[in-house]
Amino acid sequence: MLNTLSGKRPPEAVADGLNQGEPEVAEGVDLHRVIALFRRRLPLFLAVVMVVMVTSIVMTTRATPLFTATTSLTIDTRSQNVVDAEAVLSGLSPDAGVVDTEIEIMKSRRLAERVVDALSLDEDPEFNIALAEPGPLQSVIGGVGTLFGAAAPDAARDRLSTLERQRERDAVVNAVLKRLSVKRAGLTYVMVLGFTSRDPEKAARIANTYAERYLLEQLEAKFDATRQANGWLNTRLADLRAEVQQAEAAVEQYRAANNLLSASGATLTEQEISAYNQQLATVRATQAEAEARLRTARAQLAAGSNGEDVGEALGSSVVQQLRARRAEVSGRVAELSGRYGPRHPDMVRAERELADIDAQIQAEIRRIISNLEAQVQVARERTASMAGSLGSARGALAANNAAGVRLNELERNAESVRTLYESFLNRFQETTSTEGLQESDARIVSPAAIPNRPSSPNVPLNLAIGLGVAIALGIAAVVLAIMLDTGVLTAEDVEHKFGLPHLGSVPLLSSVIDPDDREDTPADHVVRKPLSSFAEAVRALRASILFSRIGHQVRVITLTSALPAEGKTNSALCLARVSAQSGLKVALVDCDLRRRNVNRLLAVEPEIGLVEVLNGQIPLDQALMHDDPSGAWILPLAKNSFTPRDVFGSPEMDRLLAALRQSFDLVILDTAPVLAVSDTRLIAAKSDAVVFLAKWRSTPEKAIAAGLKVLEQAGAHVAGIGLTQVDMKAQARYGYGDAGYYYGTYKKYYAA
Repeated sequence: MLNTLSGKRPPEAVADGLNQGEPEVAEGVDLHRVIALFRRRLPLFLAVVMVVMVTSIVMTTRATPLFTATTSLTIDTRSQNVVDAEAVLSGLSPDAGVVDTEIEIMKSRRLAERVVDALSLDEDPEFNIALAEPGPLQSVIGGVGTLFGAAAPDAARDRLSTLERQRERDAVVNAVLKRLSVKRAGLTYVMVLGFTSRDPEKAARIANTYAERYLLEQLEAKFDATRQANGWLNTRLADLRAEVQQAEAAVEQYRAANNLLSASGATLTEQEISAYNQQLATVRATQAEAEARLRTARAQLAAGSNGEDVGEALGSSVVQQLRARRAEVSGRVAELSGRYGPRHPDMVRAERELADIDAQIQAEIRRIISNLEAQVQVARERTASMAGSLGSARGALAANNAAGVRLNELERNAESVRTLYESFLNRFQETTSTEGLQESDARIVSPAAIPNRPSSPNVPLNLAIGLGVAIALGIAAVVLAIMLDTGVLTAEDVEHKFGLPHLGSVPLLSSVIDPDDREDTPADHVVRKPLSSFAEAVRALRASILFSRIGHQVRVITLTSALPAEGKTNSALCLARVSAQSGLKVALVDCDLRRRNVNRLLAVEPEIGLVEVLNGQIPLDQALMHDDPSGAWILPLAKNSFTPRDVFGSPEMDRLLAALRQSFDLVILDTAPVLAVSDTRLIAAKSDAVVFLAKWRSTPEKAIAAGLKVLEQAGAHVAGIGLTQVDMKAQARYGYGDAGYYYGTYKKYYAA
């Protein structure tokens, strides 16, 4: 909104308008600006650096020399296998995590306590503060305490409680740990252990003791683990032995109770069934054979055979004898038939004998068939009997198998207990055999030697660190000072922070004049030296004001600021005199009813002035003063011209300004600070342009912003911001971004 009131666009908007159609170029870091910011705070930077460096030097020179002894240990990746048995506590695997773990073990309090006990470091004054020699002040205090009955230090230590002794011991251990350093050598398995002490020999002794106690700690850990394992295994073996006996007894009792006795790997029932199966197969084969012979014989008889060709008959000796007799009788019958005829008694006898033999043969054949039937019947009965016995045996086997489920469970239980017992027994024998063969997983590569040079203080390193810290703190101080610096320094600051044009900078007179002109005031100097750089700066301010509103003539100018003592009256008087010297008819009106600074600068105390004109007591031409050496007209304030009436917001003020516009080329209104006095808001709204003045490096940014906001709310046209009391010498050193930065280049251009 400030930009709208001023009629100006902010630099960003102007840049956007100029660069339309052109590619944007990202702003980089302005190195010159950074250097300028740094140069502004160079004294502060040098002061901080000097203090820190002096402190570092003093601390380094007064530090007690310390010596560091180092010993190297390595985790041994090789292991000796005297017996082929696995150790109870396994060896270390040489990976990064294990190495780091061992380093932390070396830093443990337990190991430090063992070193303290081994070397009696709790009796060493270097680590036990209670035994240290008292300083001068402590000696005096101790002597006074002894006079008043206080106990001596040794006597007091004898009366320490258990808790106090423990605290003292903890303090000693902490002191030892602070002097210890353990680190890994690169990516190797080597660990470098260092210890720092005032005494080089003591440092080497403690470092070596640390390494030895660390290795001893590893061995003791393995010995303790083996002993504990053996004790536990022995106890466990006794329990397992009893469990094995109980399990095996339960198996045998169950076998006997359920007739599950066995021989040759099989139960008796299984052996009996096996025999029955073999016998049943035999009798069934016999039965099948007998039935086959019987069926064959019956089949032959059924086919019309007389039985003589039956297999059993062919093999029968009786049938064979009868056949032999029949052959003999048949030969005789044939012979008698040819000799006697069929009716011959011999023939008849022979035929009867032949028939008798045939009858005997048939009877024998029937007997053989009957025998075959008897054999088949016997075979069937034997098969049935054998099958019955086998069925009974199978029933018994089924019962045995049902009982075998529980037997198998008992056997598995007994087997598992037996296996566990045997494994524990083997492990117990292995641990017993390796109990005296334990070795450390690490070894000392190089023991600590007595150092011949102190490791602390490291003078070059301390000074380098001190310098680095000093520079860092100096930069931090500069950055903090810049952050806390709320003043405005350059034209670039004005435009960047407030979006308003920078109208000009009025120098601090002492920074631009010769030593011979030290007695001049700014208003006198512009008259005496109109070609000086100071006068030129005021003329540049006037030109910026007059051209602040293009297309609009600027006649009435209000000069104001946010706070008092900003250089408004000096700037207004200088501006009036420079304008008058340039040929303009100028009127300077003092509108600060409370201070009347124009009167003070001109060293006058008029009886009539602005208030009397506004009250209608006197005409304007009588109140104007025209005795200024520059030719400027002055409308001052009378000595007793303060009034509570709102004279600046009255129609009389409007008529006065109209009259001044008609009579003068330029009217300059010197007003009070806008934040302090409300009159300025009324005056600013009636003027053509408002020049907001800020003291160089002094006026806070928030005060300027608040003043500009007040003017904005009053409807004033703020032409821009001007800087006053600018130290041109300082600006030339570090005012990058402002024309004053080049003051050293162009100052000779002006007349002295």
